[in-house]
Amino acid sequence: MEFIKEEIEDMSDPEPSRIKHEDTEEQIDQVRVKQQRQELNEVEEEHCNFTIQRTKAKKTHNCTQCGKSFTQKGNLKIHMRIHTGEKPYTCTQCEKSFTNLPDLKYHLHVHSGEKPFNCDQCGKDFISSSNLKKHLIVHSDERPYVCSLCGKSFSWPDSFKQHQKRHNEVRDHVCCDCGKSFTTAEHLKRHQRIHTGEKPYKCSYCDKSFTQPGTLKSHERVHTGEKPYYCTQLWKEFHKFN
Repeated sequence: MEFIKEEIEDMSDPEPSRIKHEDTEEQIDQVRVKQQRQELNEVEEEHCNFTIQRTKAKKTHNCTQCGKSFTQKGNLKIHMRIHTGEKPYTCTQCEKSFTNLPDLKYHLHVHSGEKPFNCDQCGKDFISSSNLKKHLIVHSDERPYVCSLCGKSFSWPDSFKQHQKRHNEVRDHVCCDCGKSFTTAEHLKRHQRIHTGEKPYKCSYCDKSFTQPGTLKSHERVHTGEKPYYCTQLWKEFHKFN
């Protein structure tokens, strides 16, 4: 009996011990992988935070009026003129003032009549390259900006945005003198001439000046004798009679 017992004990399988050892190694590997992933996540998070902080650190010049931030002190100085109303650059021709030099240079073309940028499609001339670029879309017939509410399409994103404001009834340009609001900055600018008395559009034939370009154009027809509008009914009767 003792011999049989010994034989049975000797026949015991050593495999479970080996499997248990392998399982332990696999668990250790999983723990290591988990730790590595955690470390990588921490590094990524730290890098992300550093990038955000570096971006914020770049914009160190903040406007005390509206909180807008700038990377350069000079840009903040120019921006502040919006709040202060300062216009240090004055035109020697009409004494109109501007907040920055590029705007004054652009304005001077009005007096000189210089339009150095020419459209090779129709021959029309423009004061700036940006105006020419906008104009070229007219020849392409491209209208990629489509209103989802009425289906109207536009060539330029600015026109599209202004159109959408009409649907939404957004009037975010407010006159500080009377409180009247407008959908565009240009409409507000035209309106403010009522308060300032500014008349930048001068007649080339006499000393009269006007607040709107359309009014100037109508006035100059007095000098030129141009009569672009006629009664369609009288025109029909005239041809019928002849």
